[in-house]
Amino acid sequence: MEALRQDLLAQAPAFAGRPVVSIFIGGGTPSLLPPASVARFLEFASTLLDLAACEEITLEANPGTIERGRFAEYRAAGITRVSLGAQSFQPALLSALGRIHSADETRRAAAELHAAGLRNFNLDLMVGLPGQDEKTALMDVGEALALEPAHISHYQLTLEPGTVFGGRPPAGLPAHDLAADMQEHCHEVLAAAGYRRYEISAFAREGQRCAHNLNYWEFGDYIGVGAGAHGKRTEVATGRIERTIREREPRRYMARGAHGPVSSQVVPAAELPFEFMMNALRLIDGFTTSLYEERTGQDWSAIAGSMQGLEQRGMVESSGSLWRPTRLGSGFLNEMLLEFIDMPGAEHSVRVRKTL
Repeated sequence: MEALRQDLLAQAPAFAGRPVVSIFIGGGTPSLLPPASVARFLEFASTLLDLAACEEITLEANPGTIERGRFAEYRAAGITRVSLGAQSFQPALLSALGRIHSADETRRAAAELHAAGLRNFNLDLMVGLPGQDEKTALMDVGEALALEPAHISHYQLTLEPGTVFGGRPPAGLPAHDLAADMQEHCHEVLAAAGYRRYEISAFAREGQRCAHNLNYWEFGDYIGVGAGAHGKRTEVATGRIERTIREREPRRYMARGAHGPVSSQVVPAAELPFEFMMNALRLIDGFTTSLYEERTGQDWSAIAGSMQGLEQRGMVESSGSLWRPTRLGSGFLNEMLLEFIDMPGAEHSVRVRKTL
């Protein structure tokens, strides 16, 4: 906790005068952190940053690590939203994923959230799991809906480089077309239940969209505090955009103290179209040309040709200054992003990745 405080203390001056709209306590299993520690950290943050407009403070929680009664204490500490990593309600699928919790623990956690008055909570669900078929995928959605979350994140299993599955893909993964059909049918059930899709993998009841993730997807800035945390800051005076990464291993992070990030990179101007689109093209309602210009500092004309090309291919559509992905485009985000990798002067130091 002292390392976190020193980290925030070192970064806060660069964000002076800028209101904080959300706080997300995530990564690993932060629900192991005592509620009193959360309260003290939030109080400390309020002395350094403008939290007056911050109404969303999310705690990521593993259903298998929550002690009975803790959610009421977290709410008292200042938490207003919780994200539960359910992933599935099928014991065999949870085992295949190496999850430590059971479906019953997810159900119990959701019941305790309601009892604590924390009804604004998210459930993470996955589709395309090893051995999963459409029946079990739809059963998972039904189980999730029965718990009445405000928000559901429904995403396909991704074999990320550097992970166990990335190095050794599990047996029994559904074929791509089957996984896509499963996902589409699950989305239809979510829509019928009143959960509106507002991002490729995010569904929310009216008024319950995740402000923190929307900030990512709209290419906003964020302070990354803690082991492995990523940050992004735009210098107001110059428009210079810098990305930072903190030391990932906790012991090395604590030993480093407030000596700054282990990695810091100014995003080259040629990469900004890709960086912006990697996030904004995930938004079902789209984005405006003015948002692009505000967040990148570039004139829309720099990418107008690429966007018109995507429109001609039926992957995006426009209405005045608003641009948004079509149903086809939402299913082929990586394909669309290729339009912005080979732009004149672009450097190839970034890779297509999902936004968490």
